[in-house]
Amino acid sequence: MADAMIFRQPFRRLFWSPPVFREWSGSTALMDWLESPSAHIFKINVPGLKKENIKVQVEDGNILVIKGEGIKEEANDKEKNSVWHVAERGTGKGEFSREIELPENVKLDQIKAHVENGVLTILVPKDSTPKPNKVRNINITSKL
Repeated sequence: MADAMIFRQPFRRLFWSPPVFREWSGSTALMDWLESPSAHIFKINVPGLKKENIKVQVEDGNILVIKGEGIKEEANDKEKNSVWHVAERGTGKGEFSREIELPENVKLDQIKAHVENGVLTILVPKDSTPKPNKVRNINITSKL
């Protein structure tokens, strides 16, 4: 019985199915994934990005895709004639992309997202209706 429960845990997907994160782009957009009884909640750091610079979509049936593109700051006159020693904060456009395989028990048409104080929160409601068993028995006969 305990062995059967192992395969019903959420982390079973890490071992028995395609990877949860299909693509890792070296993103600096750090993410938390919390599962409540009624929803999956994703919180992603997107400091400095406005909602116009973020795209959230579902692709390939159940892949949640989050993309963001920051605005590169223009150098002012003082900076143009200066020597940079460290440029970690504003060197790129701040682009990121995350792809997450969603569980089967979600309502894809009811996903909501909002950004506030540099944190993108995505709410993916769970579907409480039981899914049909994917195991199908095949009848064995003596002739084909």
